[in-house]
Amino acid sequence: MKVKRIEHIGIAVSCLEEAIPLYQRILGTHCYKVEEVQEQRVRTAFFRVGELKIELLESTDPEGPIGKFIAKRGQGVHHIALAVQGLEQQLESAQAEGLQVIDKTPRRGADDLDIAFLHPKSTLGVLTELCEEK
Repeated sequence: MKVKRIEHIGIAVSCLEEAIPLYQRILGTHCYKVEEVQEQRVRTAFFRVGELKIELLESTDPEGPIGKFIAKRGQGVHHIALAVQGLEQQLESAQAEGLQVIDKTPRRGADDLDIAFLHPKSTLGVLTELCEEK
């Protein structure tokens, strides 16, 4: 695999309305986008910090991935996202290297990205998202 940069860090939160002002104060910057991704049952809020983004994730369904994560682990770091070029080829490369993938093909994500996840069982417990700008 070839990674261009860390694209963003995803943080699961219970309530965006409470988390956005907190992160605006912590980061010293404003949220530039709030978006719902219905297929993933999540609302997201994004902040830019230099070249890196912080993505806050609020579940829209307790049975969705973020709802289950918060119920099991509480609020906190959910994933790290790595920017790649040629997402489909990078997924194939990851599998060839023995990494377990959650998404066999890319899907639409927030903030105009195509995404695919690597299973944390094969990445030392870290949910890893590969992403590519559309």
